[in-house]
Amino acid sequence: MIDVRLQHEPIDVGSTYQQLVNARFGAVNMFVGTIREWTGDIQTNTIRYTAYKEMALKELSKLANEVEEKFDADVIVIHRLGELQLTDIAVFIGVATPHRAASYEGSRFIIEELKKRVPIWKEEVDTDRIRWGGERDDAH
Repeated sequence: MIDVRLQHEPIDVGSTYQQLVNARFGAVNMFVGTIREWTGDIQTNTIRYTAYKEMALKELSKLANEVEEKFDADVIVIHRLGELQLTDIAVFIGVATPHRAASYEGSRFIIEELKKRVPIWKEEVDTDRIRWGGERDDAH
């Protein structure tokens, strides 16, 4: 089972976890990324996520398929779009596998590759400036 989504609605971790529960799996690894207030000495107010949706879904599906094939896994990847507030969930990655090591490895692979390969952009509105993907835009 593979389920990849981009959505504006909040991510329901409980019901999403239930989708991964399966008697043939002994491990479910979940990564839940939230909006933090501080990045070093930079204070964030909100974050806005945008995406090239068609390509983002295609790349997310590729990542999920790679993990499914390599680890005999069920995979769910959900990324929020729109404006998020502090502590909101931005991304959920769930990987269910027969054994724990594979679920950890699959989950880590997806989040690291998502940041490299998936066209989702992060605009961070700080208390004094705007950053795109962690880079400060001092012109604003």
